[in-house]
Amino acid sequence: MRTVIAGGHGQIALRLERLLAGRGSHGSSVAGIIRTPEQAEALIAAGAEPVVLDLESATLEEVTACLRGADAVVFAAGAGPGSGVERKETVDRAAAVLCADAAERAGVRRFIVVSSMGADAALTEPPPGMDPVFAAYSRAKGAADDAVRARDTLDWTVLRPGRLTNEPGTGRVRLAERTGRDEVTRDDVAAVLAALLDEPATAGLTLELVGGGTGDPTVTDAVGAVARR
Repeated sequence: MRTVIAGGHGQIALRLERLLAGRGSHGSSVAGIIRTPEQAEALIAAGAEPVVLDLESATLEEVTACLRGADAVVFAAGAGPGSGVERKETVDRAAAVLCADAAERAGVRRFIVVSSMGADAALTEPPPGMDPVFAAYSRAKGAADDAVRARDTLDWTVLRPGRLTNEPGTGRVRLAERTGRDEVTRDDVAAVLAALLDEPATAGLTLELVGGGTGDPTVTDAVGAVARR
């Protein structure tokens, strides 16, 4: 299985690349789309193939060429902290739509989006006092999710993690259409993404994800449970 990750230098993406590369399955590979050659070393260390392409300026044909021959695409790109309203639009929304268009053209059906909890609500009027840049980020994520979910040519899954932390993963999570707001480690988000790639029956689902405790299911069991619904 070949997986291509957009936003391949991101913190979740690097964790996912290590997980996928560590499986060592014959014929399995992972590539990450990155903005600059300087980011390539980190991907190589994670076991991933670096593909240098700036999704803010790339053409549909260029992205399609990157995805051709892949079995799955994970959109994990984001403008990141410190970016303004404009880049929330060009990265968090437009680049996601571009990758979905390219996946369709390249014939890649499996498409997973790393979104943001509350993105649907953000398409309406933001709550009073919300930071305007964060409001723009949430709106961009929600619009990207809607654009992907409107396609019957993609086997899409939208994953909406809670507040991200860098604590070590616990391997136990709560995963459902609605979980309530809470924290989740980036380790556990990456593990859930890897499990979603293995479970085609999660296509067509929009899922929230937060960390779990000792009484909550393991990542594998949590993904299996939502797939059976």
